[in-house]
Amino acid sequence: MQVNVAKELTALRRMTMKQLRAKYAETFGDSTNANNKAWLLKRIVWRLQAAAEGDLTERARRRAAELADDADLRLSPPRPKEIPPPEQRTRIMSLPVGPEDRLPPPGTIITRNYKGELLEVRVLADGFEFEGERYRSLTAVAKAVTGQHLNGYAFFKLTKEVAS
Repeated sequence: MQVNVAKELTALRRMTMKQLRAKYAETFGDSTNANNKAWLLKRIVWRLQAAAEGDLTERARRRAAELADDADLRLSPPRPKEIPPPEQRTRIMSLPVGPEDRLPPPGTIITRNYKGELLEVRVLADGFEFEGERYRSLTAVAKAVTGQHLNGYAFFKLTKEVAS
């Protein structure tokens, strides 16, 4: 029987998964639960091509068997790597926190005109003072003034160029 593999492939591509599984069962004599259309197509076309053009020669089969016999096969699974307990893997380090280089020294008063009002913020050693209240950051001061979360350095225009 002469099979035109190209025509068969075109016909197979138009089939649904159910039809492909039925064709697979017809071709191989065994059912499959595969849901991969590309895999089914390859397997069916391979079998049709082998049937149409001839399978492997006996010499090729013997050589393949020799290669398989000579292959270094792993007889036991690899040993799992020893993983130390979490307390030995985790290193806790404290990063040195220095003063912000954009920030003027304690005692300096930062001013800014905002909506026609002059704002004055005093830099303290451990925070900032604005209108008699202490704040931990310039961002907190900016939020108290505007009601919005803003970057304090940007709001008070403390950039590296100005601070230098």
